[in-house]
Amino acid sequence: MTDNSNHSSNAPDNAARRDFLYLTTGAVAAVGAGVTGWSFVDTMNPAADTLALASTEVNISAIEPGQAILVKWRGKPVFVRRRTAAEIDAAKKVDVASLRDPQADADRVKSGKEEWLVLVGICTHLGCVPLGTKASEPRGDFGGWFCPCHGSHYDTSGRIRKGPAPKNLEVPEFTFVNDTMIRIG
Repeated sequence: MTDNSNHSSNAPDNAARRDFLYLTTGAVAAVGAGVTGWSFVDTMNPAADTLALASTEVNISAIEPGQAILVKWRGKPVFVRRRTAAEIDAAKKVDVASLRDPQADADRVKSGKEEWLVLVGICTHLGCVPLGTKASEPRGDFGGWFCPCHGSHYDTSGRIRKGPAPKNLEVPEFTFVNDTMIRIG
């Protein structure tokens, strides 16, 4: 005859031990899945060199009225022009309804800082870089920029006025850090 008294007295201990092992195994599996999942998601974050290109700061203190500079942002050329009062007036007087890509000058500059125009310097026709940043370069029929590849003319607000380009030069997101510095991006 077998003594079953040990089995019956250990049954609650075995159930508690089994429950503990199930909970411990489940907790370890959940932590492992969380660590693996986090590592996978973290690999999708942009690299440090990509984040560095996300924005750039430009010192604008040396730019005189009527001058422009070319800077690089995200691998693209960006025009920063300090417009003269005459250029601003000419841009404001344009009948917006007559434009191919209607946009008022006020929508393309920061309020209170109308003298500063910041544009992505890529022609919207075929991706060329228009001329007009340097004083010696042609600025087209409207005093802004000229793309000699196919003859697109942009005005002093970067709006397409003549030629095959379908849209205005893009205005990137930018902010004034202070009176002498802007942040593009």
